[in-house]
Amino acid sequence: MDTHQKTLIDFIKRAIPIADKIAVEIATHYEPVIFCKNDFILKEGQICNATIFLESGWIRTFTFDVKGNEITTGFYTKNTLVFEVASFFKRTPTKEYIQALTDCVTWSLSYEKLQLLFHTVPEFREFGRLNLVNGFSAAKERMLAMINLTAEERYANLISTRPEIFQNASLKHIATYLGITDTSLSRIRREFAKKT
Repeated sequence: MDTHQKTLIDFIKRAIPIADKIAVEIATHYEPVIFCKNDFILKEGQICNATIFLESGWIRTFTFDVKGNEITTGFYTKNTLVFEVASFFKRTPTKEYIQALTDCVTWSLSYEKLQLLFHTVPEFREFGRLNLVNGFSAAKERMLAMINLTAEERYANLISTRPEIFQNASLKHIATYLGITDTSLSRIRREFAKKT
């Protein structure tokens, strides 16, 4: 077993109760892939053909609004799965970009291998189901936050739950992720600093 693969196996085992042998079997279907800073993992118009387990590094997802402005849709760090769900499962061209913010060590599972595991390894079906539920829940919470919370509340929530984003992403990317302008983010940061 590759020493790096231990991180992937541990991730699988943390997600569901599973025998070591089966976790190792699942992990053998993943291929190691290294991305350099700024590499594109997926571009608009392409079909997402793999799920990526991010062992180390930072990845950002983004799209463009109707005015051509870049809007960050997600930030991902170690021990997370990264892929464009709709494109991956529906086999349709994506409207999103997936890009490495830093050098990244990843493990890639192709669509074909995922289908094989779904049909032959019951434990993998449960692993997949849990990850999809967690991903859907996170997306739903983010959508509701954009509606129910003020910009200040969204900023406070982000800095309290994911402060490391501020060390690894540009303020411009963070502003679009929060649904605000760079100027608004600067103002909110100043006001927040005064309170703490």
